Amino acid sequence: MAEDFNHELLCVLSGFGGQGLLFAGKIMANCGLIDGRHVSWMPSYGPEMRGGTANCSVSLSDDAIGSPFITRPTALIAMNQPSVEKFAPSVQPGGTIVVDTTLALDGVSGIELAEGVKVVEFKATELAEAEGLKGLANVICLGKLWAETHFCTREVLDKAVEHCVPPKRKHLLEPNLRAFQLGVDA
Repeated sequence: MAEDFNHELLCVLSGFGGQGLLFAGKIMANCGLIDGRHVSWMPSYGPEMRGGTANCSVSLSDDAIGSPFITRPTALIAMNQPSVEKFAPSVQPGGTIVVDTTLALDGVSGIELAEGVKVVEFKATELAEAEGLKGLANVICLGKLWAETHFCTREVLDKAVEHCVPPKRKHLLEPNLRAFQLGVDA
């Protein structure tokens, strides 16, 4: 394993059902699998998937993972205001929060955060639509989180994206990689 990335990540990805947060979490989990790390990916199913807040938790570690439940994440991707309000206060000191302010209009304004939490707010959904990548704001946010945390190498991430795009949808590989790069550059 290379030493130029963060070896432990406890991430919550949250937004409305249908925004692709489970897919983004799956890419992140595959990064850990490719790297030979311990991985936990726990999606939230149920009524949340019908337009309410849906989320998944991803743990990447060099050590065994005791539980898939993440109560104190080191990172958060929040794509709507209810997700910011629910999860931002629990991010660990020194953690990272990426917020898509297209739907989370207030961002983290008025929310008490732990010391040293880095907040990156940008309009990922608007950026996706402006670049002809409608529906890929999730991958743009993942790119921004990667740029901030380096939870794996770029080579591993590209392989994970390729692995997660099913063969029957290979035409979506290039747009996903482009969306990821937009997030890195944003």
